[in-house]
Amino acid sequence: MKKITLLFLSLVIFSCGVKQTQSMLSNGDYDGAIINAVDALRTNKNSKGKQDYVYLLEEAFAKAKQRDLESLNLLIKENNPANYERIFNLYNQLHNRQERIKPLLPLQLLKEGRNAIFPMDDYSDELISSKNNLSGFLYGNAKKLLASKNKMDFRQAFDDLAYLDKLNPGYKDVRTLMDEAQFKGTDFVHVYTKNETNMVIPARLQDDLLDFSTYGINDKWTVYHNNKQKNINYDFGMIVNFRQINISPEQVKEKQFIKEKQIKDGVKNLVDANGNVVKDSLGNPIKVDNMKTITVSIYEFTQFKSCQVTAKVDYIDFRTNQLIDAFPVTSEFIFDYIYANYNGDKRACEESYYQYFDRRAVPFPSNEQMVYDTGEDLKAKLKGIITNNKFRR
Repeated sequence: MKKITLLFLSLVIFSCGVKQTQSMLSNGDYDGAIINAVDALRTNKNSKGKQDYVYLLEEAFAKAKQRDLESLNLLIKENNPANYERIFNLYNQLHNRQERIKPLLPLQLLKEGRNAIFPMDDYSDELISSKNNLSGFLYGNAKKLLASKNKMDFRQAFDDLAYLDKLNPGYKDVRTLMDEAQFKGTDFVHVYTKNETNMVIPARLQDDLLDFSTYGINDKWTVYHNNKQKNINYDFGMIVNFRQINISPEQVKEKQFIKEKQIKDGVKNLVDANGNVVKDSLGNPIKVDNMKTITVSIYEFTQFKSCQVTAKVDYIDFRTNQLIDAFPVTSEFIFDYIYANYNGDKRACEESYYQYFDRRAVPFPSNEQMVYDTGEDLKAKLKGIITNNKFRR
């Protein structure tokens, strides 16, 4: 029964595969049909069950080749350098299609007593010629783009040169031109801070905020500098304006509360409602846990101090000295420290609370330290602004 089921499933899968390949052929997806047929013929290529795939492969190959050659003939007659890439790709396609089929040859058509026909041509000269034409076109076009004053042109030149370098490694001075295009196409952003508050901003906080090596936000076309560098014309500015700093007074909050808990304190005889000792079947007194209630009075102290820093991030276009956008930022840091002492049996409270009994009051952090401690949250929000709001859209 299993063998019959497996055979049936195989026939269904085979039938679906053939129909799919026929549909691709009918819809003009010749290379899709070729890939399907080649995959099916990798095993048992000369079996009767694979004959449909051989016929389909022969037809798809002939039609694909004819279509590519007709397209090539038209593109070559147009004599337009903009067609060089398409011409090169078509020759590649013709070559690669043959290479895909070659390992399967010969393929027999059993009913006709012949091998399927796949005319193979040598496209090596055409490939070399079309690659050279395309390389020259890409190189010349990139040189023209590099002579413009538009950063988008420089970026396009870089992409064309990168493609050329992959297509034809070592071609002329492509690597040097790529470096030039990369530099010219890059937006350089000068980042600095302004203090509009009546407090001193810790220098180390400003240094941390402007240490962009820790942000990981430089991308292919945007570089951030906190110190201006010579020979660089900065396109944009990003200003972190500190607007307001609010620091709460130092506070110590006191709280007293009582905890109760029942704990086991040895064992005792079980007695009935009349006060008589209850015994088991052997006449021995039945023992039960002796529970007692313990209490503890806890005196809890909470040291509290908070700091809130309000800032605004301005995006400036240095070319026009215009404000591009502005983003408000608020960060907060809270110093919250608990310690406690007690009277009574500390077992009446949760063990997790014991840690507070081992503590004593600590000095409050200075105002400068509080401002600095907002830095991590401020950096995270600053990074979010930069990541989600590019200078060029």
